[in-house]
Amino acid sequence: MTEKPNGTFSRRGVLAAFAATAAAAAPTYSSAAGFLRGGGDVRRLRMYSGRTGERIDMIYWIDGNYIRDAVEEINLFMRDWRSNDVKAIDLRTLDILAAAHNMMDTSEPYMLISGYRSPQTNAMLRSRGSGVAKNSRHLRGEAADVRLNSRSVSQLSRAALACKGGGVGRYTGSNFVHMDCGPVRSWGS
Repeated sequence: MTEKPNGTFSRRGVLAAFAATAAAAAPTYSSAAGFLRGGGDVRRLRMYSGRTGERIDMIYWIDGNYIRDAVEEINLFMRDWRSNDVKAIDLRTLDILAAAHNMMDTSEPYMLISGYRSPQTNAMLRSRGSGVAKNSRHLRGEAADVRLNSRSVSQLSRAALACKGGGVGRYTGSNFVHMDCGPVRSWGS
């Protein structure tokens, strides 16, 4: 459920919590093929943003179906925090994030560094330094940069690579991992 900075809950968050309660007894199978291994019949994302103070703990997929209100809440959470622009995050990216998190067997939420980036934000970040692609997948809602305090960049990137669902970038110096749903590839150290 998304908690707003003032401690109130959004209507979408309440609906998602209801869906999560309804799915609590659903069985989980960890033998799914490919990058969905570990995803099971319930897929969940737990994240927080140090930039906005928001937290999300959302079941967004149950037994083969995405929950529209939950996905919309995730899109809002993963917005460009600088401009407040919202873009639909590619569902494959959400699945990669959820599967990698499950593989690491931790209840700690991801810290979201960057989700969607508006063209203006991407251009500003490119002008400040290297490592930001001109045609970044963040611009299309196809990427997320995350960290876990309880896991190293190496551990997090190995889990993401095991998903075989897209690109994985290791940014050890900045302590985060980039995950996207583009072609399978990896970079960084």
